[in-house]
Amino acid sequence: MFAVIVLAVAGCPKGRTDFNQGRKAQGLQDYDAAFEYYQKALKTDPENAEYQINFNQARFDAGELHIKNGLKLRERGDLENGASEFQKATSIDASSAVAEQELRKTIEMIDDARRAASAASELPAVSGERDLAQLPPEIKPLSRAPVNLKMSNDAKIIFDTIGKLAGLTVIYDPDFPSRRVPVDLDNVTLEQALDVVSVESKASWTPMTENIILVFPDQPQKRRDYEEQVMRTFYLSNTVQPQDLTEIVTGLRQLLDLKRIQQLNARNAIVIRATTGQLALAEKFIQDMDKAQPEVIVQVSVVEARVDKMRNLGILPGQTASITIVPPGTTSVSSNNTSNNGSNSGTTTGSTTGVLTLQNLSHLNSRDTSLTLPNFTANALLNDSTTHIIQNPELRSVDGQAAKLNIGDRVPVATGSFQAGVGVGSTAATGFVNPLVNTQFQYIDVGTNVEITPRVHPNHEVSMKVSVEVSAVTNQANIGGIQQPIISQRKVIHEIRLKEGESSLLGGLVTKSDTKQLSGWPGLAHVPLLRYLFSEDTRNSEDDEILIILTPHIVRMPEWTRANLKTLYAGSETNIQVRRESEMQGPQRELPTVPQPTNASPPAASAGTAQGPSKAAQSGQPAQIRIEPRSLSLRVGQTTTVGVVVANVNDLFSIPFLMQYNPKVISVEEVRHGGFLQAGDQEIAIVQQVDKEHGQAIISATRQPKTAGATGTGTIVGIVIKALTSGTSALSIVQVNAKDSQQRPIQLVTGEASVQVKP
Repeated sequence: MFAVIVLAVAGCPKGRTDFNQGRKAQGLQDYDAAFEYYQKALKTDPENAEYQINFNQARFDAGELHIKNGLKLRERGDLENGASEFQKATSIDASSAVAEQELRKTIEMIDDARRAASAASELPAVSGERDLAQLPPEIKPLSRAPVNLKMSNDAKIIFDTIGKLAGLTVIYDPDFPSRRVPVDLDNVTLEQALDVVSVESKASWTPMTENIILVFPDQPQKRRDYEEQVMRTFYLSNTVQPQDLTEIVTGLRQLLDLKRIQQLNARNAIVIRATTGQLALAEKFIQDMDKAQPEVIVQVSVVEARVDKMRNLGILPGQTASITIVPPGTTSVSSNNTSNNGSNSGTTTGSTTGVLTLQNLSHLNSRDTSLTLPNFTANALLNDSTTHIIQNPELRSVDGQAAKLNIGDRVPVATGSFQAGVGVGSTAATGFVNPLVNTQFQYIDVGTNVEITPRVHPNHEVSMKVSVEVSAVTNQANIGGIQQPIISQRKVIHEIRLKEGESSLLGGLVTKSDTKQLSGWPGLAHVPLLRYLFSEDTRNSEDDEILIILTPHIVRMPEWTRANLKTLYAGSETNIQVRRESEMQGPQRELPTVPQPTNASPPAASAGTAQGPSKAAQSGQPAQIRIEPRSLSLRVGQTTTVGVVVANVNDLFSIPFLMQYNPKVISVEEVRHGGFLQAGDQEIAIVQQVDKEHGQAIISATRQPKTAGATGTGTIVGIVIKALTSGTSALSIVQVNAKDSQQRPIQLVTGEASVQVKP
């Protein structure tokens, strides 16, 4: 017993235990453990082919598993652990280029995140290398307050006025002409105001820096001179053929009138240099087109049922007899052949034929004739054969691409011949010709040939252009001295539309043949019973039917999202551009968050709504904003001016505020300069928006850019009010957002005044 165990252990290949453990781990999809077991087994027996195959498969599976885990972690933002998974994949399968690429990409993302986190605390490096700008400059005005402007003047003066309201500097092209235009702007944004004036003055504007804009004539050449362009490379991931890339490039040229676009087939990329508007439209077009094409698997079942029956029964006697005359004097001679060494090498038999004369014919008898009787052949054969040929291939094809399947042989068929030359010894007298004929052949696919071009529809249906051919070599024919094959063919070409999983049956390809043959002696071959002794009866029956079944299965549907179906503003025919939704809408009116004051005595003061650190005056008193006089009396129809005064402020640069009143009693008619912010002969940009229906007035006063703010106490603006009906109304500053020259908020204590209107 011990000897048997020893022999069994000695007969097992080395590492079989580790190999079996690896197979178990692989079955449980524990590819890391399977990789380790197979690696141990392979070390013990490096020449074992079975170990090598399973080891390579487990190495691939383990590497793919870690790559998938790394991608999932990276999508969740866990870059560190994602990089660790990619590192494991490269250590397991060093030949995996995907793992190296993803590891390198993840490390770059980690470095970018670290640089972004430390950019705020680090000072910019003093070197010759600076980060290149990614986009053209965008304007950043000092005030985003709505623009209300009504005037008729030279276009340059109107542009300058809008620029002063927003704190922008406006420069002009030397060819920009003077043109008087009227404008009536009511509650529009800064960009909308510039666009409206540009349309009326036949001009266009573009940012030069964050606070400088350039105005130039709206002409194609001027646009080409001044419109900023950007360059971007789009890497496509779903194009299969260079033709797909060419179609996208052609569409971009025709739709967006792009002149600087380059197609890179080797990188599967498109490089575009254009304006920001054209680039944004190109990005949407590429995102809409760069979709994975739908795919479908078509199951093709070819079933051929063939039944052959043959019966051959009877006795077929010979149908010819011959009589031979043997002339007298015919003898046969035999001799023995002896070699030189005395051995017998064989026996030779010969015959000597006599001469038959006309005189001998009169003396012929039965000994001078030889009669050859016919042979009798007895046949009893019954053959019944049934053949089923089943082919069940699967074809996977991309939408619109043809998929072909050829199962069978390639049969050569002569297509032509030519005579290469004439023999050297040929002469006209002898007529000797050496043709040297060369024959050309063409190979034809014989068997089952299937070609399918699918088209996947969004409603889970598939249109297919199908060509199915079943052919076979049935015979040979001699044509011009060359044996040519005779090919039987059954071919179907049609277009069908099926639902996903629906089967289409192509039938009717049926061939039937019945052959009957009777051979025997005339007369006796038709006598009942005797005909089986003097004839042969052959019957042959062939039935051949072919069925073709097509079943499509969709494996990838067209992916059309809402973003793909969404329309996008593209400007005019000559000015291709895009706009944000916020740029198309007017500014929103801010409603007060506090109830309208009643006629009760006003509170002493309430804190402003500005947030952030406060800036108190040097005297230590809190900064205030109030309306003076705090109490006044008017007659119906009378107008007066009240002042908005600030006190104890330090470095006041801009002060937007919301004032509220009773629109049934008084109305705000005009806003005038107050003088406090004009210290140092500075021009002040005042923007106003008065809502008489709701009794609100939004007013903003801002100094010129790159100037210091005003410090102390003074009047910001003067407000002209008109008495409408008798009653009492409060003038309340309910919201304020003051800032200093460094754009830091200043906290102000607000107050209100009371107006009494008498009949």
